[in-house]
Amino acid sequence: MTENMRVITRRDFIRGVATAAFAAAVGFPIEAQSAEKRARVVLIRDAGVLDSEGKINISVFGRMLDQAVAKLLGKPDAASAWKSIVKPSDFVGIKTNVWNRFPTPPEVNEILMKRVIAAGVSEDRVFCDDRGSRDKFEQATALINVRPARAHTMAGMGGCIKNYIILSGNPASYHEDACADLAKVWNLPIVKGKTRLNILLLLNPLFYCKGPQAYDPRYVWPYKGLAVSLDPVAVDSVAAHILRAKRIAFFGEDKPITPTKHIAIADERYNLGVADLNRIELIRLGWRKDALI
Repeated sequence: MTENMRVITRRDFIRGVATAAFAAAVGFPIEAQSAEKRARVVLIRDAGVLDSEGKINISVFGRMLDQAVAKLLGKPDAASAWKSIVKPSDFVGIKTNVWNRFPTPPEVNEILMKRVIAAGVSEDRVFCDDRGSRDKFEQATALINVRPARAHTMAGMGGCIKNYIILSGNPASYHEDACADLAKVWNLPIVKGKTRLNILLLLNPLFYCKGPQAYDPRYVWPYKGLAVSLDPVAVDSVAAHILRAKRIAFFGEDKPITPTKHIAIADERYNLGVADLNRIELIRLGWRKDALI
């Protein structure tokens, strides 16, 4: 195991952020559910990806994305990695998030389109959208799931699991019990088995909010990172840990927010992925300052 590669231990999770009881309360499983079920997440950060005004340096971001994807898939370079994600015969949907306060940045969408096309998919067989073209998502054979990570009043966190809720056609039906059954969306024909890559943007995450559709710039910080995984549950679990650690660092206490129980339930009830941090291989690349994990 290299310096940049480690599995988050139980001690890591408990130390400095929570008691085990609280971990259970917010939805993280306490005991490993199976020895063989594991996941990999690559977390990469670069201090130069945002300028002093929060504008993305697209060159730096592109390099981060390529390094992370190649590392995730164990490929020697980004080009071969992307060619293993999509094939020329695919019809590729890049599922973004257009919430007006905190959308997937257009620069990110543009880079992803370029990477898919460079991998051999013709321009007329790739699209980038959130809620405007349900028909296209139904026709898609491959999906790339990308959005910013943010605190969320109903679900605790908006991450990769939640990003498909709009494709259900009835998002409100998944809001009950802190959006506990969000993973059920992933079994719908419009998305089931199609996701090739999950990208959770941690460039400037929203770590706290109060009230529906809440956004407060005081609770955004330049983390300057992104996380990629084949597993939407694992990447959300890592991000939820980071956002929670930031709340503790910012407020000096474990500030209450809606429990992210949908992450653990996605693992335990729907077998969508791995939520237990003990079973997530976290590979960290780049800038380490104040990583919070």
